[in-house]
Amino acid sequence: MSTRDATALRIAIIGNSGSGKSSLAAKAGSGLKLPVYDLDLLHWHADGRKREEAEAKILVAEHAAGAAWIIEGVFGWLTEIALPRAKALVWLDLPWAECREGLLQRGAQHGETEGDQAALLAWAGDYWTRTSSSSFAGHLQLYETFGGGKIRL
Repeated sequence: MSTRDATALRIAIIGNSGSGKSSLAAKAGSGLKLPVYDLDLLHWHADGRKREEAEAKILVAEHAAGAAWIIEGVFGWLTEIALPRAKALVWLDLPWAECREGLLQRGAQHGETEGDQAALLAWAGDYWTRTSSSSFAGHLQLYETFGGGKIRL
């Protein structure tokens, strides 16, 4: 695909924390010359406080209104906002050992403390047992109901 063809490409990438969503999005965005939006940065303020849910949804909707983009993140409830405009969905469905290793290798991000990292590891480890939109079950539902092009890796 040429970069000219990519000007109307809109890709959503989902998966557990540590699965490589940000790395894949950065590489694809660079290669396709698309802006990349990280749902973590739309869900959290720079100082680590959660945004109000309505505010985060508005931010995602504003980014998704663009002609071309990659939006990536674990938050299914925010991904749902972008999916009606997405042309492709990529689900990084990796085993826990790989996600855990990814989290340990990347270390602290966005001002995380050791306690924050421990909580994230615990939360990410529960990906397959949680039932929220940000879980395996939630991502499976997004994947199965998405009407555009999709790939599960």
